[in-house]
Amino acid sequence: MTGPRRSKRAIKSIESTNSTSVIKHSSQSQLALKIRSKSKSPLKIKPPISPERPIINNLELDYHNLRILDRDFCSIDALDLAPLLLGKFIRRDDVILQITEVGWLFLLFSYHAHQVEAYRPNDSACHGRFGATARTAAMFGPGGHAYVYLCYGIHMMLNVVADKEGVGAAVLIRSCAPVCGLTTIQQRRGQITNKPVLLTGPGKVGQALGLSTEWSSHPLYEPGGLELLDGPKPEKILIGPRVGIDYALPEHVNALWRFAIAGTPWISAPKNTLKSPCDELT
Repeated sequence: MTGPRRSKRAIKSIESTNSTSVIKHSSQSQLALKIRSKSKSPLKIKPPISPERPIINNLELDYHNLRILDRDFCSIDALDLAPLLLGKFIRRDDVILQITEVGWLFLLFSYHAHQVEAYRPNDSACHGRFGATARTAAMFGPGGHAYVYLCYGIHMMLNVVADKEGVGAAVLIRSCAPVCGLTTIQQRRGQITNKPVLLTGPGKVGQALGLSTEWSSHPLYEPGGLELLDGPKPEKILIGPRVGIDYALPEHVNALWRFAIAGTPWISAPKNTLKSPCDELT
């Protein structure tokens, strides 16, 4: 028995309804897919930490056969030694840092791997201005030794003793760049990064090397332990006033005894006070 016959108009109406339903369903599905795809943010993959690599002019260096600098290298006036330390390396076991900034003290000369500060005798900013004490005794030793002191009860500050025994001059290591042992540096610093924040500051340098005040008077010219190694001379350097010595006399506050490698990001703040030596003479 056949079912009721439908008119052509009714058949067209049903087909039209079914077609609209299919299109509507398809549109809803596509919309749902779009919403679902938008709701899931794309997976962001952090780039891996860069492998250990040289910072300046080091592409052809063999880091395992670097020459240890002899004690005579440091047995000169702190202000002369400070810029010479730029580009040199500091090694402790598997960690090698390149000095990028240093500072010089009249009786205490200090410098940073990419930045240093010098401190000399009769310098009102120098630790040695009051003479040798239990804390500063290492600074009055012969050149080429380490002087490590505790700052604010937190930071270990590494200095390279300069000049002859009894003078009391040193260079503060203000900043460095990592060359070898990046994983160890990151673990000691508690920062998984390869950006300059890792080592731009004297306290960060001391922490990266795992130093304590027991390293004071350690000979940097003897193999083993903490060593000062030869490195490439930077093409250009920057100079400026030292940092954090507002208590000193004006002539010492304004003295241009802070040195840094030009063109490197591995320099501590403030950077705007560092200028080319040529600019300072004009």
